[in-house]
Amino acid sequence: MGTTNESNKAEGVAEQIGGKIKNLAGNLVGNDQMAAEGKAKELGGKAKVEGAKAADRADGKVDEVLGAIKNRVGAVLGNEQAQAEGKAKELGGIAKQKLNE
Repeated sequence: MGTTNESNKAEGVAEQIGGKIKNLAGNLVGNDQMAAEGKAKELGGKAKVEGAKAADRADGKVDEVLGAIKNRVGAVLGNEQAQAEGKAKELGGIAKQKLNE
């Protein structure tokens, strides 16, 4: 799922940049329609990036919760490996959420 979100982020950034260029070009030559189309494309790209970041935050929250559960179950059962794996997944999920704020 991360690859799709990364692709969406990249596409969104590209749309933002292309839209900003078109907006600036439209303003430069006095073409209001071109400027408006560029601004719309820029905002659409920003929305795509934010959507992908939100999906990554949700994935991170799932990892955090599942990791915390595995960590605690491992602690109750005295299984250090499960406990460590759970803690690693939990911390990875937290990091993924922070990365996509």
